[in-house]
Amino acid sequence: MTERLLASGTAGRVAAGDVCLAYRYVEGARRQPLLLFLHEGLGSISLWRDFPDEISERTGLPALIYDRAGHGGSGPLPCSRDPRYLHDYAWRELPALLEAFNEARPLILIGHSDGGTIALLFAARYPNRVIGLATLAAHVCVENETLEGIRQATAEYRRGALRDRLERHHGDKTDRLFHAWSDTWLDTGFLGWNIESYLTRVACPVLALQGADDEYGTPDQLHSIQTHVSGPCETTLIPDCGHSPQFQSRPTTANKIVGFVAALDPAAA
Repeated sequence: MTERLLASGTAGRVAAGDVCLAYRYVEGARRQPLLLFLHEGLGSISLWRDFPDEISERTGLPALIYDRAGHGGSGPLPCSRDPRYLHDYAWRELPALLEAFNEARPLILIGHSDGGTIALLFAARYPNRVIGLATLAAHVCVENETLEGIRQATAEYRRGALRDRLERHHGDKTDRLFHAWSDTWLDTGFLGWNIESYLTRVACPVLALQGADDEYGTPDQLHSIQTHVSGPCETTLIPDCGHSPQFQSRPTTANKIVGFVAALDPAAA
């Protein structure tokens, strides 16, 4: 990334492969490593709120937050989804974004839900790029609880309240985005989706966090990550917390991530 393009407070859109992606950049007291935030399946830059800013300020590191295709201020979904859509985001779109910025700094990935899955897949494919990653409620396999949570979200969407909330962030892309997410996960062809075989290639340190009351998964997700990654892995099951630890248990989540980053990069302590 050029210093001219990513000055403090920069936000905009950049051509990455065949789609334009919206991004926001937060300057740090130091230039590297770079914190890279990956949002959830229905998320966006705006839905992170100021959580990336807090982590950036407390660690002194710069942060890049972006909208994946079909989300927020980015271009529309380029095609229909298949069971490998998260692989495509991790292995095609994210590398294209980094290439568009000529980005070569070491990365610390912070991913929520689908974003956590993408972080794991990216680290598995590009181990030399990632010095550490933190997942918040990441999925590595499909559970009954996952499907039931999506069914309940679909019912809420049909009632209108969830749609209204999402439309504030995704505009006229909202319906297509929601149904691409829900229809993919609830399709019978997705039942066997599983990325555990890739996790053995994740050699960097991992921090895996999940709420004890996560409506989309059980603690087995944490156990699987810890069991399968080849590098050191710390897991925390956060009590009285659902699927969004960064909001429902923000102090604990922020402290865990800041401590994790400090262990990776003592200058960030």
